[in-house]
Amino acid sequence: MDPAGVFATTFPKDQALVRTRPQAVCLALFIALLFALPFLADIRAVAVMTSMLITGIVVIGLQINTGIAGQVNLGQAAFMGVGAYTTALLASKLSLPFWLALPLGGAAAALFGLIFGLTAVRIKGFYLALTTIAAQILFHFLVLNLPSSWLGGANGITLEPASLFGLSFDTDRSIYYLCLVVACVMVAGAYGVIRSRHGRAFYAVRDDDVASGMMGIDVVRTKAMAFLLGAFYAGVGGGLWAYYVRFVAIDQFTLIHSIWFIAMIIVGGMGSVTGALIGVFVIRLSQELITSIGPSLIERYPFFSGEIVFAAMNIFLGGMIAGFLILEPRGLMHRWNTLKRAYRLWPYPY
Repeated sequence: MDPAGVFATTFPKDQALVRTRPQAVCLALFIALLFALPFLADIRAVAVMTSMLITGIVVIGLQINTGIAGQVNLGQAAFMGVGAYTTALLASKLSLPFWLALPLGGAAAALFGLIFGLTAVRIKGFYLALTTIAAQILFHFLVLNLPSSWLGGANGITLEPASLFGLSFDTDRSIYYLCLVVACVMVAGAYGVIRSRHGRAFYAVRDDDVASGMMGIDVVRTKAMAFLLGAFYAGVGGGLWAYYVRFVAIDQFTLIHSIWFIAMIIVGGMGSVTGALIGVFVIRLSQELITSIGPSLIERYPFFSGEIVFAAMNIFLGGMIAGFLILEPRGLMHRWNTLKRAYRLWPYPY
C-alpha cells in the first residue's frame, strides 16, 4: 500500500521500486553508508559485512529459486561450490582475469543447476528436495574422487587476489568494495527479473503449475529457468568467496550451509528479495554475536568449553528459526509490510 496521495498512472510507475522522494533519499543514504562503512567501522566489522554481501548474493539466488518460483532447493551450497571451484581453476590454472573468471564460474554453476532443474519437471516438494540433496552429495563426491591435479582433492585450491585495471583487491577494504559493487548489480538484476514477465511466470508456477500451463506458460522452461538463475547467483557468490579467502576447499560448501541459506529466507520472508537480505543480516549478525560472546563466557565460567558454546549457538539459532516457522511463518518482511500498512491506514483501519 502506497502513502496517501501516491498512485500510479502507468504500468511502469506501478512496477517502480522507488515510488516517492523520501524513499529515494533513504535509498541513496543507505548506499552512501555502505560505501562509507570501511572508514567508520573496524576491520572485523568490514570482514563480517563482506561475508554478508557474498552470502546475500547466494541467498537471493535461492530466493528466486525457492521463494519466488517455488522449487525447493537444498543444494545451494553445492552450486556455490561449483562457482567457487570453477573461478579458482580458471584464475589459477588458465590465468584468466577476474572480470572473466567470475561470470564463467557463475555460468558453470548455472549449467550444473540446470541439470538438476530439469528433474523439477516431473517431481516436486519432498522428492525435489531429495534430488537437490543429491546435487550436494555428487559435488562432494566429484571433488574428493577426481584426480587431485584437477580439483585439488581434499587439499583445496589457492588463487591470487583479484585485480582489475592494475588495481589489486588484496586488502579487506578493497575486497569489500568489490563485493559491494557486485552485490548491488546482482540485487538490481534480481529486482529486474521478478518485475519482468519471467518473474510473473515464476509466481504463477509457484502458486499452481497446472493452471499456469493451461494459461499458456511454459512450465518446463520456467522451472528450469528458476534453477538456472538461482544457481548462477550461487556461482557468482562462490566466485567472490574464492577471491575473498583466496582458498577453496570442499568443507566450505556443505549441506549445513544449504540449510542455513534456507533458514535465512525463512527468517527474512519467502518471496521477497529484500526479505532475503534481511534474513542474511539477522542470521549472520546472530552468529557473530554468539561467536563474540563465547570466549567471554568460557573465560568467566571455566566449565564452559568451545564445544558447549558452539552447540548452544546452534540450539539458539535453531530455536529462532523454529519460532519464526510457528509465530511468523511469512518472515520479517511480511511483519514490516503489515506495520507499514497499519501506519498508513491510521486512524481509519477499516
